[in-house]
Amino acid sequence: MKNYDTIIENISITAITPEDKAIGKHEGKVVFVDNAVPGDVVDVRIYKQKKNFAKGSAIKWHQLSSLRREPHCNHFGLCGGCKWQDIDYAAQLNFKKQIVEEALLHIGKLENLPAIEPTLPSPITELYRNKLQFAACSKGIELDESFYNKMRFVEKDSIGFHVAGQFQRVLDIDFCHHQAEPSNKIRKIIKQFAIDNKISFHDVLKHEGLLREITIRTTTLGEVMVIVCFYYEDEINEKLLLHLQQQVPEITTILSVINPKKNDFSGDCLHKIFSGKGFILEQLNHVKYKISPQSFFQTNSYQAKQLYDITKQFAQLSGHENVFDLYTGTGSIALYLADAAKKVVGIEYVQSAINDAHENAALNNIDNCDFFVGDMAKIFTDEFINNNGKPDVIITDPPRAGMHPDVVKMLCNIAVPRIVYVSCNPTTQARDLQLLSEIYAVKKIQPVDMFPHTAHVECVVLLEKKN
Repeated sequence: MKNYDTIIENISITAITPEDKAIGKHEGKVVFVDNAVPGDVVDVRIYKQKKNFAKGSAIKWHQLSSLRREPHCNHFGLCGGCKWQDIDYAAQLNFKKQIVEEALLHIGKLENLPAIEPTLPSPITELYRNKLQFAACSKGIELDESFYNKMRFVEKDSIGFHVAGQFQRVLDIDFCHHQAEPSNKIRKIIKQFAIDNKISFHDVLKHEGLLREITIRTTTLGEVMVIVCFYYEDEINEKLLLHLQQQVPEITTILSVINPKKNDFSGDCLHKIFSGKGFILEQLNHVKYKISPQSFFQTNSYQAKQLYDITKQFAQLSGHENVFDLYTGTGSIALYLADAAKKVVGIEYVQSAINDAHENAALNNIDNCDFFVGDMAKIFTDEFINNNGKPDVIITDPPRAGMHPDVVKMLCNIAVPRIVYVSCNPTTQARDLQLLSEIYAVKKIQPVDMFPHTAHVECVVLLEKKN
């Protein structure tokens, strides 16, 4: 019997994974289920069968979970941007705490852990993102409302998000609840102008079509940046940008970029300023940040302040400490801590990010931060520490892949009194904490919800050197 012919009936859903899969069991085997919520009892059509587990999609509901809520977005069920919209927000926070706990116990195999704090909720749960990227595509996807979570292909110009498994098409978005206005207004104006003026939308398979991508960045100060990516130069490009400027005067700055490559990454392409200053300003508490087109900045500004406040609290600074901020990015955490430290040293491998860090230090008249660029595993050495002073506290906020083993080894060698580990991936954080556990004890654990209605969770952990 083929997998897609196998239906397992009456599976009780008991948990959920960081990959948005619900979990049930059948005859001792774990079954990962799409479209289900803990508390559901469902029939599952199996599409993948292995010795120790199976994967499938819920096709019939015998019992609906009490945790279910009505999704607020018309695109829910096909768009993968916020798969937990149908789960009560308080339950989402509990699940995220469980995800952190599972990682620390079963991946990190850590013992004698302190109680994990309740997940810190986001101040707002809709329209919280300060950055969105929309793809323009000549091939679209629409939700077929006659079938749950089913799609139909349409040969029409669309602007929206790529759907898993269908990268050559995009889901045409009517209204996105991720980002506040004028985000939806901007997208719709660009789309209509392109259609009215017969501007071709990009085809990722044929590598043709002028309009390629739109990036919209906003700040809590009311500033708005729009970056329009084209496949090639054309006289219509400037007309589109001018039309956008006239129709949406609240836009602070508009930029254009030409990406002639086969891949969608335009970060290494030249960004030209069409109007405005070419950057926007954000402020978290006492620190202002200049955000340029390619800058990384925490996507939820409202929650970023709380994340940095927790980091500062865990660091326990008195004004006399030498602090190292590993993976400093644009120096956002380093600058936030600077007023409470004697000196902060930031390390980052992206040169443009370090340039932003220097500019942001100058913008805030902060003179006790030094920033260095280089591969973390190569620059974070005994020589570097000799040149910059042994740190009293280390902040580390690595990418999702976690820290390089050489960096972990160096942390163990220098054995500073305190490490504050900020992570967007509890799995790799748990792995690194296990490697540090011979030298350090976990003292505090604080999950932070940066992305409501998704399985993603940030986690701040305080480590103190063992006696």
